[in-house]
Amino acid sequence: MIYVGSYKKNLNMESDTMSSKEKSQQRVIGVLSLLLLLMSGLWVCEHYQIQLFSLGKTEGKFAESASEQLDSISKQLQLRMIQIKKLGGRVSELEIAREQILGDKKELAENPKMNEADFKHKLAYYLRLLGLKDQEIKKLRKENTFLLARNDSLSREAKLLQDGLSNVQKALKDSSETFGLKQRELNERSRILEVRNQELVEKVSVAAALRAEGVNVYAISSRGKEVGIHKSKKIDKIRVIFHLQENPLASKEVKTIYLRIIEPTGQTLSDYSLGSGTLSFKGKELSYTAKQRIFYENNHQSVEFIYARSVPYREGKHEIELYAEGFLIGLGSFEVK
Repeated sequence: MIYVGSYKKNLNMESDTMSSKEKSQQRVIGVLSLLLLLMSGLWVCEHYQIQLFSLGKTEGKFAESASEQLDSISKQLQLRMIQIKKLGGRVSELEIAREQILGDKKELAENPKMNEADFKHKLAYYLRLLGLKDQEIKKLRKENTFLLARNDSLSREAKLLQDGLSNVQKALKDSSETFGLKQRELNERSRILEVRNQELVEKVSVAAALRAEGVNVYAISSRGKEVGIHKSKKIDKIRVIFHLQENPLASKEVKTIYLRIIEPTGQTLSDYSLGSGTLSFKGKELSYTAKQRIFYENNHQSVEFIYARSVPYREGKHEIELYAEGFLIGLGSFEVK
């Protein structure tokens, strides 16, 4: 009996000890679970904060980079404008592009989250425009170099002839006074002198002829806007603009400039009711499309024709020819699609 009672007592003590250990383990597990839950919450919050910060940083960098690229392109457009103006070309398209860039920068400042794809599309347009203007600058430089070289050559030749004429006149006078040349010899020399004088007059006339440079043609729609693509149905008027080169041998006076628009068929556009007529060129009568009287100021002045016709233009390449004082002074072309 004593043994049995002692055994029950020990069993009860062990049971109490096991119950106490289980409770302690449960408390530890609960504390650990709570810590894990808190750590998970902190990680989630920190993760989203980093993502938001990174997103804001990316958007800020994009807006800053986009603005810098627009500034750079605007400066390049300004450089092209200066070069083209010096060469006698038109810069209206570049001015419009610079205005668009100002609008893009304003939009970017008001909305830094601008769609990146839209911006890249605009950027591609501006870069393509720069490429086209570089090609135009090369073309204008080539035209100006040719015209300047030709004008310099004619001016030098005219001066040589003029100097030669003066020498012949002086020699003739000296010979007549010193050696008493016979009348027949004097007449012969006089005839030679007249021939050379006529050659000189012709050379001086050629050297003094006007030169048109930077001939550009633009189509104008019925709304009065210039259209880039010359579609027959959209053309209401044709605008031809060019500059007259400075020429020290040319007189400052009223001059008449004739415009010929030649269709793909070879026929000249002419309508006498709209002011068309004929002009003389190298002994031939040529029909012209329009004419204009200007005062030549010898200061690289700009001249423009605006021509309207009642019927659509034919498809194909149209040639532009400009005449003044019996000379062909400039060429251009445009294509109707």
